[in-house]
Formats: sequence, C-alpha cells, structure tokens
Amino acid sequence: MDEKSAQMAEQLRKNPAMLKSLMQSQDGQTLMRMLTQDDDGAGLRKAVQSAAKGDAGAMTRMVSQIMQSPEGAALVDRINKAVQK
Repeated sequence: MDEKSAQMAEQLRKNPAMLKSLMQSQDGQTLMRMLTQDDDGAGLRKAVQSAAKGDAGAMTRMVSQIMQSPEGAALVDRINKAVQK
C-alpha cells in the first residue's frame, strides 16, 4: 500500500463516523462493488480478517489490483481526497 493509502486507512480506522460516511457515499459503494465482484466478497472478508490480525497484505493487493484500471485509480484518488478534507 502506498503512503497515501496507508494514511487514508489510518484516518478511517481512527474516525468511525468518517468511515461510515464514506461507505454510504457513491464512491464507497462503487469501491465495495469492485472489491466484491469477483467472488461475492469472500476475498474481502478474508482480507479484513487478516488486516484485523495485523496483516494488511491481502488488503493491499486488492487495492493495488483495483488501482490498475483507470477507473479504479480515479476512484481511489477521489476517496483519498474526500478523507483528507
């Protein structure tokens, strides 16, 4: 995970209200669809469980995969900007 994404994740972890707001936004919903579309969310559930145990590797790979497409990169950029406000 790049530095910006790591900072965003930390901000969201510390501010549950911000995370809730993000997840209810259009960009948050789009991100969730992108993270769950291939396997009905099984990979995301495993990644979240691993992250909760201190291993963010799977989550990092999922976000990196999304960012490989222009749409995914733009989405993550918009989310980063929204979180920094």
